[in-house]
Amino acid sequence: MSSPNAPTGALAGLKIFDLTRVLAGPTCVQMLADLGAEVIKIEKPEAGDDTRGFTPPVMPGTTESAYFAGANRNKQSLTLDISKPEGQQLALRLIAQCDILVENFKFGTLERYGLSYAQLREKFPGLIYCSITGFGQTGPYAARPGYDAVIQAMGGVMSLTGEPDGLPQRVGVPVGDLFGGLYACIGVLAALRHKEQTGMGQQVDISLLDASVAWLANQGMNYLATGLNPVRLGNAHPNIVPYQVFATEDGAIVLSIANDGSFKRFCEQFGLAELAADPRFVTNAARVENRVFLLERMSEILQQHPTAWWVEQLELHKIANGPIHRLSDVFADPQVIARGDVIEMTAANGSPMKLIANPVRLSETPATYRIAPPALGQHSAELLQGWLGLDEAEIKKLRADGIV
Repeated sequence: MSSPNAPTGALAGLKIFDLTRVLAGPTCVQMLADLGAEVIKIEKPEAGDDTRGFTPPVMPGTTESAYFAGANRNKQSLTLDISKPEGQQLALRLIAQCDILVENFKFGTLERYGLSYAQLREKFPGLIYCSITGFGQTGPYAARPGYDAVIQAMGGVMSLTGEPDGLPQRVGVPVGDLFGGLYACIGVLAALRHKEQTGMGQQVDISLLDASVAWLANQGMNYLATGLNPVRLGNAHPNIVPYQVFATEDGAIVLSIANDGSFKRFCEQFGLAELAADPRFVTNAARVENRVFLLERMSEILQQHPTAWWVEQLELHKIANGPIHRLSDVFADPQVIARGDVIEMTAANGSPMKLIANPVRLSETPATYRIAPPALGQHSAELLQGWLGLDEAEIKKLRADGIV
């Protein structure tokens, strides 16, 4: 039975049984939910998703953590103890009505509850079952827990991040989890296409470590091409010069001069004309080889004017650049405002709640925002009645027994 919050969008009509928590799994499911899928988020009674306790801060006017709110809109919360046989039976009845199951339990945990892919595939051959773990379903590390900081360390990005003479640095947001969730979403969409063609489901096996290796991108390829470990360059680029942060008279700016024409324009307009024709700097390959001298000269020039002056002048001469915004600057930026990157929803208690919008803009089936991040168990009775036909007495007993 469909929810009264009838979804629309490219994935409308799809139903997801959501066994995820923290960030990688919820990121995947929220993306699918924004695009129209109907989601039942399963949470442990009384405790809920771990991130409900990741406070402070809380969303204004509520007791809900900002962390939880960022990855859990468009989901209906059902508290269900799947460690108990009664909870497992209810879970199976709900899964029977769903197209997709997404989980990020530690490898092997759901097998104890009769809810692993191997245990469900024969009962539900059309089910798309997405598993997101730190290290995947195979290999010597499969049973290890995976946390974002661990994945950033083991995936190599920390060795590339930071100043040359400093310690390796974690990226300031949990990119290991976020990329894992987005790769999971891509995998689910591919599995949906396969199901359309064959009627059959499959398992989508997402390893956060695999994902982190995949997005090593040019740095990973630099290593494969040379066999040499890339060194930390702070804010500089290993393959493009000048492409980094520079100090200005009153702050800092990013310059992204990614081609020879832009470099020539910069030199001719800003007092470095002699460098524009110097064989040491005419091509990018030459600039990479001679970066130290070049960057010293550019740094002297850039510190002569404030950031706002540079932004205006560089834009005038079509040279890519950007001021380094704090988050207060980001959310006040006219481009961010014009694109509608912040939305407002109404929390369960009636308080307004600002959230970051879905970045996927579809011309015909845009993302929709139907359900604010739910309170713990907010939709339990509604779902048990609407999906399973349970009456009030049955639900009351389940609550009394600690099942929901």
